[in-house]
Amino acid sequence: MDLVIRDARVIDGTATPSYRADVAVTDGRVAEIHREDSPGPRPTAARTLDADGLALSPGFIDMHAHSDLALLRDPDHSAKAAQGVTLEVLGQDGLSYAPVDDHTLAEVRRSIAGWNGYGDDIDFDWRTVGGYLDRLDRNFGGQGIAVNAAYLVPQGTVRMHAVGWEDRPATDAELARMRGLVDQGMREGAVGMSSGLTYTPGMYADDAELTALCRVVAAHGGYYCPHHRSYGAGALEAYEEMVRLTRDAGCSLHLAHATMNFGVNEGRAPELLALLDDALDAGADISLDTYPYTPGCTTLVAMLPSWASEGGPESVLARLADDATAARIRHDLEVTGSDGCHGVPIEWDTIEISGAGAPALAAYVGRTVAESARLRGEEPWVTARRLLVEDRLGTTILQHVGHEENVRRIMRHRVHTAGSDGILQGDKPHPRAYGTFPHYLGHYARELGILSLEECVAHLTSRPAARLRLPDRGYVREGHRADLVLFDPETVAAGSTFEEPRALPSGIPHVLIDGRFVIEDGRRTQVLAGRSVRGAGRRAG
Repeated sequence: MDLVIRDARVIDGTATPSYRADVAVTDGRVAEIHREDSPGPRPTAARTLDADGLALSPGFIDMHAHSDLALLRDPDHSAKAAQGVTLEVLGQDGLSYAPVDDHTLAEVRRSIAGWNGYGDDIDFDWRTVGGYLDRLDRNFGGQGIAVNAAYLVPQGTVRMHAVGWEDRPATDAELARMRGLVDQGMREGAVGMSSGLTYTPGMYADDAELTALCRVVAAHGGYYCPHHRSYGAGALEAYEEMVRLTRDAGCSLHLAHATMNFGVNEGRAPELLALLDDALDAGADISLDTYPYTPGCTTLVAMLPSWASEGGPESVLARLADDATAARIRHDLEVTGSDGCHGVPIEWDTIEISGAGAPALAAYVGRTVAESARLRGEEPWVTARRLLVEDRLGTTILQHVGHEENVRRIMRHRVHTAGSDGILQGDKPHPRAYGTFPHYLGHYARELGILSLEECVAHLTSRPAARLRLPDRGYVREGHRADLVLFDPETVAAGSTFEEPRALPSGIPHVLIDGRFVIEDGRRTQVLAGRSVRGAGRRAG
C-alpha cells in the first residue's frame, strides 16, 4: 500500500452512521477499508497517517463553480482545494469559453469579465469543448490543474455562436447548428448543458428551442442545468417551466442555485419543494444545488433589462451613453422591475459593489450603490450608470435579497447538493467562493443541526457524483478513487466572511486527489492532481 489512514471516523457518503476504520490507498484508489471490529491484520503501507479525532469523507463536489479560467491561471487554487473540493463543475449559467469561434470568444470574454476577468493572461488556444478539456489536462507544463473539473456546454455561448445577440427565434438552420454544437460538446466530454435565462443572449431562447437542445443532451445521458428565468417575481412559474420542459425532452434536470429570493418569496420555499416533490413522485429526474448564504452574486450589467443588452456589450455601452435610452433603462430597473432583476424593482441599498476592473473605481468596492450615491451627492442610478460605463460592464455585485428560512428548508431536501457559485474575481468577492463547504459542515450541521454530519457529507459527495454519473467517486469504498478529505468535526468552519472573503477555512488538515496530497497538514502542496472528468457521452464512446 502507498498510504494507510489510521483510526479515522469514516463518513462514507451513504448518509448512514459513521464508523472507525483504517483506510488504505494504493495507485490512486481506496484499496482496503479495515473496520476496527474486523478480523485479520490491519493494513500497512509505506506511509501511515494518524487520523484519530478526524473524519474521513469522500472529496467534495462543487456542482456550480466559476473557475473556468482560474484553474488555468492559478496552480494553487486554495479557494477550493482548502475547502476539500476535489471536483468542480464549470461552464455554468449558459456562458463560458467553448464552443466558440474567434468572434464569439471575443464577445464572451467581454460579457463575463466580471466572473472570470478579461483573460488577458490566458492563451485561448482552444475553440471546442474537447479542446478546453484537453487544455485543462495539459496545463502547467502537462502537470494538470489543482482540482478535477467537469464541464457543461453553455447554451448562451452556443446561441451567441449560431445566432448572435438578436432577440428573436432561431431559424431552422440556426437551430440545427446549435444542436450540432451541443452534440459535439457532449461527444467531447461535457456532462450536460447549462443556461443563464436571465442573461443575454441565452435568455432569448424560447421553450421549443431549449427543448430541442435538451433532447440532444438526453441522448448522451447528460443533464440540463438552468439558471432559470426568474428567482424573484414569477420564480415558481420559472421552476415549473424547467420541470415541464425537461420532462417533455426526456432530460434530467439539475436546478442551479435553487433559491427563493426577494421579498415576494419570503417563506415560500415549501411551495417550491412541493412542486419538486410532485414531479419526483411522478417519475421526474431532478436534483438541485444551493450555497449556504442569503446574498446572491453576479454582475451589475446583469440587472439591466434584456432589451438593453441586445446586440452585445458594445450595444449596451452605446445605450447607456444615450440619455434618453438610459432613462428608459432606469425606469425598467426602478419602476417596472427588469427581467435582469427577476421582475422586481431594484433596491439600490441591497446592491453592494464587490469588484471593479478599473482601479480608479476601487473606492466603490464594499459599499452599496445607494451609499456610494449619498457620498457623491447624486441619485443611485447616476452612480450605477457611471460604474457600468467606466468599468466597461466589468463590475461585480452582491445582492442582499435572500431569506434564511428559505435557505434552510431547501438544503434539507432529498435531492439537494452543494454548489458554491463562487466568483473569484473582485476585491471583495462573496465569501461562498472560499467557504461554502466548511460552512455547511460547521455552521449548518454542527452548530445548527439542520443536517446530521453524515447527511451533510452525502449532500456534498455521493449525491452530486450520482448526478454526474461517476461510478467510482462520491463514496469511501474499496475500488473507488482516493479523492478524500480529512476534517475535524469539532472545529471545521469557514474562515471567509463578508469582511474577509478570502480567508481560508479551519479544521481541514488533509485533502487528497487520486491518493496524492493537495492539502497536507493544512498547507497547499505543489501537487497538481486535477484532471478533466469527461461525461457519459465521451465515456460511452
